Amino acid sequence: MLGESSFRASASIHSPSREVYMTVFAPWLLHDFAPGEGERQQAHTPALDTESWLPVAVPGDVHRTLVAAGRLPEPFYDRNEPEADWIQEREWWYRTILTGPHDALAPDERLRLVFDGVDTYATYYLNGEVLGESRNMFREHDFDVTDSLRPGPNTLAVRLDPPLQHVELAQVPAWDPEIIKPKVAMRKAQFGYGWDWGPVLPTFGLWRGVELRRERAARLTGVQFATVSLNAAHTFAVVTASAEVERFATDAPLSAEFTLTLPSGEAMTRQLTLEAGQTAGEVSFELRDPALWWTRDLGTPALHGLEVRLLLDDQPLDQLSQKVGVRTLHLDQSPDADEPGTRFFRFVLNGLPIFARGANWIPADSFVGTLTRERYEPLIRLAQQGHMNMLRVWGGGVYEHDAFYDLCDELGLLVWQDFMFACAPYPETDELAREVRAEAEYQVRRLRSHASLALWCGNNENQWIQEMRYLTRATGDLYYAKILPEVVAALDGQVPYWPGSPYGGNDHNSMLDGDRHNWDVWHGQRPIVRQFGDPIGLDRTLEGVSYRNYAVDLGRFISEFGMHAAPALRTLRRVIPEGELYHHSPSMDHHNKDNPKNKGDALMEGTTGLPGDLAEYLLFSQVAQAEGLKFGIEHYRRRMPHCSGALIWQLNDCWPVLSWSVIDSDNVPKAGYWFARRAFAPLLASVKTLEDGGAEVWLTSERREEVRDTLTVRLMDVAGQTLWTRDVDAGISHGQSHSVLRLEAGELQADGGHYLRLESRGGHFEASTHFFVEIKDLRLPQTLPTLEARAQPDGSLSLSVTASQYSYLVHFTSDEVIGFSDNFFDLEAGQSRTITATHPDRALRPEDVELKMFQARQPQPQP
Repeated sequence: MLGESSFRASASIHSPSREVYMTVFAPWLLHDFAPGEGERQQAHTPALDTESWLPVAVPGDVHRTLVAAGRLPEPFYDRNEPEADWIQEREWWYRTILTGPHDALAPDERLRLVFDGVDTYATYYLNGEVLGESRNMFREHDFDVTDSLRPGPNTLAVRLDPPLQHVELAQVPAWDPEIIKPKVAMRKAQFGYGWDWGPVLPTFGLWRGVELRRERAARLTGVQFATVSLNAAHTFAVVTASAEVERFATDAPLSAEFTLTLPSGEAMTRQLTLEAGQTAGEVSFELRDPALWWTRDLGTPALHGLEVRLLLDDQPLDQLSQKVGVRTLHLDQSPDADEPGTRFFRFVLNGLPIFARGANWIPADSFVGTLTRERYEPLIRLAQQGHMNMLRVWGGGVYEHDAFYDLCDELGLLVWQDFMFACAPYPETDELAREVRAEAEYQVRRLRSHASLALWCGNNENQWIQEMRYLTRATGDLYYAKILPEVVAALDGQVPYWPGSPYGGNDHNSMLDGDRHNWDVWHGQRPIVRQFGDPIGLDRTLEGVSYRNYAVDLGRFISEFGMHAAPALRTLRRVIPEGELYHHSPSMDHHNKDNPKNKGDALMEGTTGLPGDLAEYLLFSQVAQAEGLKFGIEHYRRRMPHCSGALIWQLNDCWPVLSWSVIDSDNVPKAGYWFARRAFAPLLASVKTLEDGGAEVWLTSERREEVRDTLTVRLMDVAGQTLWTRDVDAGISHGQSHSVLRLEAGELQADGGHYLRLESRGGHFEASTHFFVEIKDLRLPQTLPTLEARAQPDGSLSLSVTASQYSYLVHFTSDEVIGFSDNFFDLEAGQSRTITATHPDRALRPEDVELKMFQARQPQPQP
């Protein structure tokens, strides 16, 4: 949104409430020059004529500004991506008029200009004079302008240099020269230079806000909230709140006032005196029957309000506020006695071991400066509604916006937070080490008090790839083994630190210890069971990439696993020309960044058969992903507590693409999202196939309370006939996962015409279907269920579906982004279900949705 920039107050430590001039910036302007030309043309001086400059949003991004001005074709469309290459070869200038205060500052006052995020190599000018420079996208940069800011109008300019020119001569440790380039010497989002799901669109811009702060005597530089004790009965807790202070014009005693507001509305206040010269202090609160912060599957994510005021002689100097949660959390890595030689890797929340069910989060847009809370909220709500309790912020993107962490706090989602290092050997220079330390200090202070924060992690895959390829120490261990853990220990001390992901054991991707990335399935990596020094090979046959290989994974915590699926047709139509809407068209392959481009074909061939047209490709790829995720999640959850986490790669996309995401870039959930949602339900009934042809029925529980129910197991044929029924006691407690029924091979008719159906009488467990053959070999009926769609007074649609025969993958599609209460489900013969459809902006009509199901090609008779 363009217009006058003003101070943004929010309930976070990053953007605190402060007394500042409410409207001090005129609209920002943007222009580009050849490198070095901006200063020569006086772009930094007040006298410059800016008539040809473009209006630009702050926070924002250069690319989107150019698209809006007609200077750049939509980079996501067709193969336009290279049309933006010239942007990274220019220098980009931002300018605005900054109004200084007309009243004189007191002797103990100052003016501080704060840039929350600048991407990346920047020089700052005020009234033609250099204020300073910065070279890190991931931290705040500030300047004391007390003596240089004039009353009334001032010209503020920011020059952004072509980033690669600053590192083109950097000595970068060699891995693959086609992948590892000098970009790793920059503290800049690495995904912008391309990934196996992302385009090459390096960003530029003032990607976060700019503020002028008028401060007196001292300011708060950080606040930390921590739960230091919680008794086993959860009836008593002790929490602490601490404040850090910068004194810039006083050594006198200061007062800090801490107010903790309980969810009930009751407020508790503590006073603290910071004696002369003292710059930090702490208070404690004792809470009886505290309202605890839980993930949604275990309770309510109760939030308290924390406000800290800094005073001098009873006059307020500064104030910070944040929502906080009362909870304990630690990482249990004790030996697993039931599997000798292994250790747990499980999170313990409020004394309760949990299974982390969730997904990896990548930036939600290639142009991260354009993201707002309104863009984050639908995705994070879908994660929470999908029975997820953890998101991992991946290390090749960015430390996310405050809104991301606020939403995770509110919705009860834990956050695994990578530091921003990914898939590369990072040079260990003094300059880069200083930047990494400053970045870590800033981010730890910013994020440490979020109730959702569960883990600090040093990097993504750096130690693993280094050892796997070169059998040597990872270049970058200066950061992961020294600087980052030092900063976390000094400034946090509550949230655990882990050196990398994956990491631990007799291989950095071990099944015995630490966390593990399972790319054995999608990439066909072999051997699946590996130790330090074992060579890596590939098996991309149908058997090599079969999702059934998840069954041999005995990892402790699976922090990445997944497989490709196409997005919705409406999403593709936005970016693929009509004449190229077919599988492996040049434009479609351009929107698939994984190589080779046909890697997913083997997965489809083994699961659904190869597609014959676009409609089949979209559906078959989503079926293969969905069935694979269901199989993997159920396997990992049956292994609880030996396995204590399964995080899908990946939740979301940064552009319209064929990728591992379960929600596409238009926020349309794929079939894999709905299958994972059912497999992630706190109570799970599943079937494990045995090598002798038999099967076991398993129950798994992550409910805090004991559950009593009866599970009905039926052997069915696709025409709706019940061959036999078994009722099983389904009593289970939290953290349990065990077999409740064994079925011998002779009891099963393991062919394409039969399946096992699991349902619970009390409705505690999601209904589940187990097939004995691949989807392509099922003898599925071809009759579409009937649909009755009724518009409701609130603008929603009530969709009643009835099947005459067994119907697999019943689903609704639309040309718009419509929310469904459920989708991609199966129906038994004679079964009816009612689904609710909603639109965020208008009332729906029956013609807005279309009913479909999976109709497999019928197997040909064998000669």
